[in-house]
Amino acid sequence: VQLQASGGGSVQAGGSLRLSCAASGRTFNTYRMGWFRQAPGKEREFVAAITWRGGITNYADFVKGRFTISRDNAKNTGYLQMNNLKPEDTAVYYCAANGSGSYRLVSSYDYWGQGTQVTVSS
Repeated sequence: VQLQASGGGSVQAGGSLRLSCAASGRTFNTYRMGWFRQAPGKEREFVAAITWRGGITNYADFVKGRFTISRDNAKNTGYLQMNNLKPEDTAVYYCAANGSGSYRLVSSYDYWGQGTQVTVSS
């Protein structure tokens, strides 16, 4: 599976962005998908995850109520809708596909996209 993240950009606080993660490969729809982010000087951290059928979603506490993860397996694409963005959301956002293990752990994910920059100004 190869992943390509896109949709990042620069917005003001309170604004919205929608990230996309396009996957190639036949088995994408069997993987849990996750979004992570990494700010300068910080470790990569979990943001959100969704099961392969889309029935269960999980979020980091700091994005609950603001971000929504979704996927369209027919299009081999995942999404992260980000609303009410804050300056502290500034980071490179990565999508990942996971075969097994804890959805919160970077080490559980088998495939990673290249990342897309999100910058939120105050």
